[in-house]
Amino acid sequence: MAERLQQHLPVGAMDTRASGWWAMIFTVFTEASLFVYLLFSYYYLAVQPHASGTFPEGGPPPIGIASLNTAILLLSSVAVGWAQLGIEHNKKWRLVIGLGIGALLGSIFLAIQWFEWGDRPFGLSSTPYSSLYFVITGFHMAHVVVGVLILLALTWWSKLGYFNSRRFAHIHIGALYWHFVDAVWIAVFFTFYITPLLGLKA
Repeated sequence: MAERLQQHLPVGAMDTRASGWWAMIFTVFTEASLFVYLLFSYYYLAVQPHASGTFPEGGPPPIGIASLNTAILLLSSVAVGWAQLGIEHNKKWRLVIGLGIGALLGSIFLAIQWFEWGDRPFGLSSTPYSSLYFVITGFHMAHVVVGVLILLALTWWSKLGYFNSRRFAHIHIGALYWHFVDAVWIAVFFTFYITPLLGLKA
């Protein structure tokens, strides 16, 4: 009898009182500081007199594909948020679907970003701009890969019934990381695709 009850007990910690929540908070702050340093490097080099003609290299990058990718990533955050609200109301099917959609959209983002990399007319070490472009977008892609793996794991655990309306800390912890990754992309998108159109260059 005890073994049967134990099998049906959820394994998720309760709401946001888990130690993992605070661990993720500090992780997000640490990773955010790294992106701040990288983006600062871009803006610092862009305003230097010697950077004229190389920021951005070859003129403003095409914004169409990047805009599509931005919409995809934002929709993934909406799906994950929808899943979060679902488990708080004990709607497990909504949790599974929302997390699964988030993981799928994240994978589509990675595929599009990979093809966009191949379409760039410069290499990693061509100019300071090209180095920053590949390093910053590549660093972000690595974070998206981690986020997709987290969402896939949460989707599978949700399908197995590990969470309920009282024990769902893992969901909020994983979602926090995913929303952070999406927020970072907004900053990256603005830096590489919008600022050249606004004339914020050397």
